[in-house]
Amino acid sequence: MDVQIFGTAKCKSTQKALRFFKERRIPVHYVDLTRKAASKRELDRFAQKFGAEALLDRDSKRFRDRGLHVAHLPESRILPLLIDEPLLLRTPLVRRGNQVTIGLAEGEWRAWMEERS
Repeated sequence: MDVQIFGTAKCKSTQKALRFFKERRIPVHYVDLTRKAASKRELDRFAQKFGAEALLDRDSKRFRDRGLHVAHLPESRILPLLIDEPLLLRTPLVRRGNQVTIGLAEGEWRAWMEERS
């Protein structure tokens, strides 16, 4: 079972996700969004399941600093914005094969581990 986690080192939720899998000795491929952005194809996987709106962290300081809290963002503009500005993503984004989660989802991650048993 290989897991890919997109997040930032300062994000508490990302740290918890990394710890969750490390404690269970699950190999993790970590992508630090401050160094490398997620590809459009990767973001499309998450958007197909949850919608592009769910990927956008409207509570983040960066979202407010960019003045986006007063702007109307149609669904069609969100993915291109997130590709250009990956720090606006709600993290962690966790993927195992075709299964994806946004944010802390320990219940789903536990279900993934039960499937593998």
